[in-house]
Amino acid sequence: MSPADRREFMRVAAGTVAGLALLPDLSLYGATVAAGHTTAVVGIGRQGRSILSELQKIDGVTIAAICDLDPSRLRGGGRRVPQAAQYGQFAELLEKSPGVESIFISTPTHLHRELVLMAIAAGKHVYCEAPLAHTLEDARAIATAARGSKKIFQVGLQGRSNPVYALARTFYKSEAIRKLVSMRAVANKKTSGRAPSPDPTREKARNWLLDPEVSLGLAGEWGTHQFDVFHWYTDQYPVSISGGGSVMAWEDGRTVPDTIDLTLRFADGRALQYQANLGSSYEGRYEVFHGLNSAIKLAWTHGWMFKEADASTQGWEVYANRQRFHNDEGITLIAEATQLAAQGKLKEGVGLPHDSLYYALGDFLSSVTDGKPVVTSAEEGYRATVIGILANRAVTTGQTVTVDPELLKSGSS
Repeated sequence: MSPADRREFMRVAAGTVAGLALLPDLSLYGATVAAGHTTAVVGIGRQGRSILSELQKIDGVTIAAICDLDPSRLRGGGRRVPQAAQYGQFAELLEKSPGVESIFISTPTHLHRELVLMAIAAGKHVYCEAPLAHTLEDARAIATAARGSKKIFQVGLQGRSNPVYALARTFYKSEAIRKLVSMRAVANKKTSGRAPSPDPTREKARNWLLDPEVSLGLAGEWGTHQFDVFHWYTDQYPVSISGGGSVMAWEDGRTVPDTIDLTLRFADGRALQYQANLGSSYEGRYEVFHGLNSAIKLAWTHGWMFKEADASTQGWEVYANRQRFHNDEGITLIAEATQLAAQGKLKEGVGLPHDSLYYALGDFLSSVTDGKPVVTSAEEGYRATVIGILANRAVTTGQTVTVDPELLKSGSS
């Protein structure tokens, strides 16, 4: 552990009720922006609707416009934000709503490139969902354009904005885990992934995730977000990816696998095991770091640390909230636990009060209005996207894919 990391751990671990109790302060997350900041959301599908809902929780934000090619989704978005102007074409939005300062792009992944480049050319701040694109060429074009922009560009990799994940990372970087042994992540959700369409002509567009020509499958659309948590914690990217996938749950003519498993191997010999499926919701979505002193389990709104019996005691554990998982006891990672413990309300602090998306949007708006450093840059988003694309390639081909380090540089040809 570096001297800087050691000093940070000692700062966190010192005090009567400290350790897991002190970080993070939720007042540092999310945003309240100056009244009148105007924004627009492009793509009013499931993720776009979630963005609308979370933006409405942030004081000072005015959703001035929404845009979607699908008329029924556009109307649905209009019911959520009746004050917003509605546009079927993004070019029309840029022309007729010039006062919009920032753009949230939540369209299907393969449509990101054109929209991002148009928004940047129009001088807008841009928040783009991850993965950035469905091809390496498009992802590189987006990263290049963002690098040349004078405005804020943030990629929607929510783990880096998540307060519980930031808290756990301070412990990962300390003696709390000591030495990383292995990594594992799962994403399980029982859903067909097929979106009904009242208009048969829009059936294919609505179900782009099931179109092998444009979809990155579970590895790219879900895995990209979870793989990035491990990139962020370890400061490493895999050197090879192997695995496979099949249609196991929904035999409805689809060819994009609904069940996958992957192994991402790193240069230091460690591996990340990843499994995802659309047939069972058991276990949900989480990431695990196994270490010699403890394991850290992260589940987006919650987090836990499981200490080994032979790990040294720091002293703060006696104050920590605990939960049982079969034969294991987890110390709950709680934001603002010092204050909660003093009030006798420690258990009430378990879990985040908002979805991870809220904190990611807040980080972006804080960068736009207050000059806060961008949490997830275009370069980091590009690298995460490359891994997601290559992981999907491993699934679809059944072959081991080598990750060329030069490919992770967005300026590479």
